[in-house]
Amino acid sequence: MTSQPVLVQGAGSWGTALALILARNGHQVFLWDIDFDLIREIKLDRHNRKYLPGVKIPDNVLPIEKIEDTPIEVRKIISAVPCHALRSSLNFLRPLTVESICVACKGLEPGTQKLSHKVIEDEIQNCSIAILSGPSFATEVAAGLPTAITIAAKDTKFAQEFSNLFHTDHFRVYIDSDYIGVQIGGAVKNVMAIAAGISDGLGFGSNARSALITRGLVEITRLGLSMGAKRDTFMGLAGLGDLILTCTDNQSRNRRLGLLLAKGLSIEEARKEIGQEIEGLNTAKEVGILAKKNHVEMPISEQVNSVINSECTAKEAVSNLVSRRQNLKT
Repeated sequence: MTSQPVLVQGAGSWGTALALILARNGHQVFLWDIDFDLIREIKLDRHNRKYLPGVKIPDNVLPIEKIEDTPIEVRKIISAVPCHALRSSLNFLRPLTVESICVACKGLEPGTQKLSHKVIEDEIQNCSIAILSGPSFATEVAAGLPTAITIAAKDTKFAQEFSNLFHTDHFRVYIDSDYIGVQIGGAVKNVMAIAAGISDGLGFGSNARSALITRGLVEITRLGLSMGAKRDTFMGLAGLGDLILTCTDNQSRNRRLGLLLAKGLSIEEARKEIGQEIEGLNTAKEVGILAKKNHVEMPISEQVNSVINSECTAKEAVSNLVSRRQNLKT
């Protein structure tokens, strides 16, 4: 493997974990974040105690406070900022020559419902774009535990370039051309995880969770197909794989949000307790708008929105779902 210099935007848990994978593969990694205090702390302490405590940052990860400090030879960018901050983060890249970006956030842009590749196309001309997604918790990736993800791009040869940067025996990368489906799967599963947390928090059991995941996958697939995605994508890592992980494990911030809402906490109280970005909160609203635009029925997403907007309680949302008109199709 040829060593390459790479810039990682976003020093949260996921950005730091990806920087670790790249560094362990022998690449020179420049890590930037808008939070200067966080970058200074990582530089001095060689730990990201705020987002990924207990993991030493290797010497070939270089935290930088100014993006202009990125060496001129860097041509590949990994963007691991939250989706709502993606567009503004791209403005910081203007001093650089950006040839390719691999997006590692999962969601939709607030207000526009745009997928990440469209946001990048708006802001940067002649830039190749790849999407990294799949069932992956940052803490497990950082610990070197086995993980499999998908990198998708219009041109699979380009996706392979980013795959070569990341792929190891314990971090396996699969290539896909369905960059639309991979993004839809990664975004909407966060909404379903909120629903799964609500269901479990109310004590409805494993049967209900299984049904919710299954019907959630139906909703994700419906929306994806309406936007030009391929059906098979939703049975893969970026679809069913990520959905199962996020709906069933308490490392998921979206699932934990649902658990807290089921206990009666407000959105703000739950946010404060979780203390990190909860992508599903922003995504739920945008998914609801997309569903209406594309004439797609998404009852689970609709009820999650109702809870988030305080239009009904968690219990009422479940009641609304189970009392819907019977549909004999599975």
